[in-house]
Amino acid sequence: MNLSVMLQQLSSGMLVSIEIFVLTLVFSLPLGLVICFGRMSKITVLRWLSSAYISIMRGTPLMLQLMVVYFGPYFIFGVRITKSYSIIAVLIGFAINYAAYFAEIYRGGIESMPVGQYEAAKLLGYSKAQTFIHIILPQVVKRILPSITNEVITLVKDTSLAFVLAVSEMFTIAKQIASSQTTMMPFVVAALFYYIFNLLVAVVMNTIERKLNYYR
Repeated sequence: MNLSVMLQQLSSGMLVSIEIFVLTLVFSLPLGLVICFGRMSKITVLRWLSSAYISIMRGTPLMLQLMVVYFGPYFIFGVRITKSYSIIAVLIGFAINYAAYFAEIYRGGIESMPVGQYEAAKLLGYSKAQTFIHIILPQVVKRILPSITNEVITLVKDTSLAFVLAVSEMFTIAKQIASSQTTMMPFVVAALFYYIFNLLVAVVMNTIERKLNYYR
């Protein structure tokens, strides 16, 4: 098999990996903020539930969570699992897993803000919502960006775990080609894809970080 044919076969897997990456961020970033608010809530039950959720998501393997999301509807509710549900289960599993990590990153950033800023905003007539959106959030984003970058880079590599649910992403197709053609070249191409993808993510995140570095 020549390289062009191999790249053509791997391209579909590349697109699936990128789809998992993008949609996971789209859902997990805002969900993480909601869970963060629950974790910091003054309502005891809500705070405990959010803490338990974060503990479970961070304390169990992502691979196990994917399998629970995929097989859970059948074993718990008797819902028939269709082949098209695989990619949906992958997205749900990734989103709820990464939301837990993002929630703790958000919480760390918010709690690191000086109390005086809240008090000053209150004296200036800002509501709690206005204070958070216009004063606290921009500073929190700047502080947590390095931690967010680390998680995003990890997500690029974790997309390969989609193979657990028979989703044909980049790594899965590379394994299939390598097995049928008895060659290591698909793995080399896959490794280059993940490296270049991570490099692009790092460059973009570093560029954003520099633009937000208004104290420089």
